[in-house]
Amino acid sequence: MVRASQLLHPPREPAVPRPAATVLLLRDGEAGLEVLMTRRSPTASFAPGAYVFPGGGIDAADAQAHGLAARRPTQSDERLTQAIAAIRESFEELGVLLARHADGSPVAPGEVAGLDRHAPFAPQCHQRGLVLAADEVFLLAHWITDRDLPRRFDVPFLVARMPPGQSPVADEAEQFEPVWVRPADALERHRAGQFFMIFPTIRTLERLRPYGTVDGVLAACASEQPLWTSCPRAGFVQGAEARFMEHEMQYGELALVCPDGQLLHHLDWRTDQPVPLLKNVTRVTAPNPGVMTGPGTNSYLVGDPETGYIAIDPGPEDAEHQQRLWRAAGGDIRLIVCTHSHPDHSPGARPLQAMCRNQPPIYGLPSAPTARAASEFTPDRVLADGEVLSVAGAGQQHSLLAIHTPGHAANHVCLVLLEDGLLFSGDHVLNGSTTVVDPPDGDMNAYIDSLDRLMAACDRHGIEFILPAHGHVLGPARKAIEQLKAHRLHRESRVVAAMRERPGGTLDDWVELAYADVPPRMWPMARRSLLAHVQRIEALQLAG
Repeated sequence: MVRASQLLHPPREPAVPRPAATVLLLRDGEAGLEVLMTRRSPTASFAPGAYVFPGGGIDAADAQAHGLAARRPTQSDERLTQAIAAIRESFEELGVLLARHADGSPVAPGEVAGLDRHAPFAPQCHQRGLVLAADEVFLLAHWITDRDLPRRFDVPFLVARMPPGQSPVADEAEQFEPVWVRPADALERHRAGQFFMIFPTIRTLERLRPYGTVDGVLAACASEQPLWTSCPRAGFVQGAEARFMEHEMQYGELALVCPDGQLLHHLDWRTDQPVPLLKNVTRVTAPNPGVMTGPGTNSYLVGDPETGYIAIDPGPEDAEHQQRLWRAAGGDIRLIVCTHSHPDHSPGARPLQAMCRNQPPIYGLPSAPTARAASEFTPDRVLADGEVLSVAGAGQQHSLLAIHTPGHAANHVCLVLLEDGLLFSGDHVLNGSTTVVDPPDGDMNAYIDSLDRLMAACDRHGIEFILPAHGHVLGPARKAIEQLKAHRLHRESRVVAAMRERPGGTLDDWVELAYADVPPRMWPMARRSLLAHVQRIEALQLAG
């Protein structure tokens, strides 16, 4: 866990989320699936003027109305309460009643119109012998309002089929202008500035867009588990607020830098200045963006003015980049470490060393005979597996544990900042892409074994975040590594299938099958990792 003393921003207590429920009423329109939306009052305290799905807070009366509701055998008490709240809100806001008579017959539109939308809901249903159709309300997703917002809600997004024969009528107090809309059309109108929506609504519609029918949505929700759960985080992109879900590349960095939801961090890639991530961790990105390097190679400084600094991956030989590193450290670089010897990582080590009066030693592993000429590298000191490098001063210490992780390169090393549970992953784990494993210096067996070593290190050292050499910070660390391994093994299964479909084929024959989901312009690069997979498959006799 990151030490509180190293966080950039003072802690704050986010507002406590209030329990609420939202329901997406669906129907099959002529052009496909449609969802019912309404516009909130421009004076509403939450999301004023936004187009939303009906919903609101959960009342104590909702939990007391279980006896009025039909439920599925797998529907928990909590889910039943949420469904009742959603049914009540859809009636109060839009005059839509998800209910039936005790004999199973539908409620006639005239009966719905006879109910008072401003009077207590459950007693009216009880008096008329109506059964709330909670068994026809299914869980789609679970949203928790972003930590930076002053009003927060813990909200299941539920789905139900619109009752036949009923028509929505807005209450003209909280909700206005009910409209049936296809998810794709709502999103297009929002992009055109004609249909304002908030982040969870947008992302929910994006997830609904592939479904063609109500039956398809309800079938996807049959497990009683949310299809996704999210508490988004916010930062700035090009000066504007931007929000991100857990699976998106920027999320982990926001969790590290602004754990309590402080809306302070800028996510734009800067090569002209250092970017503080913690008080003792600074990222300086080299100006070498490209297909292989993404936004550029990340160099890192670990330390503070009292302890001096360790420089990780000084980058390509670029005088201005090394100057920025040197200045960001106040010239006090005590150690230089290279995770591996590829030309965008280690060539800057000697120039950076020469700038420093103390001539800090360069640590790493020497390049293997299998390395390409541009990747030849000889450190001043060979970094042993399990060795710890540290800087200390004024009662503070920052310690890096070396873990040998061959695979991407034969001399690859990852580093764990022990005091703060951070993994500097070099190119072994990237954010936004999978690393290339290029034989003969790259080896897929070694790569996967190294992923297992890193997962074990996450458990042993409490690693929460990964700081890669390309892309934003990743987190949670172990989950990211598990997903990367699963991706590699899935790709391997596709390679095996390609080899079986075209026995005796060439790499070019197999790449178009195994990497059919990758743009053909990327196949020459994918071909390198394909060779590594083929070598592993043949060594383990996986193709049969």
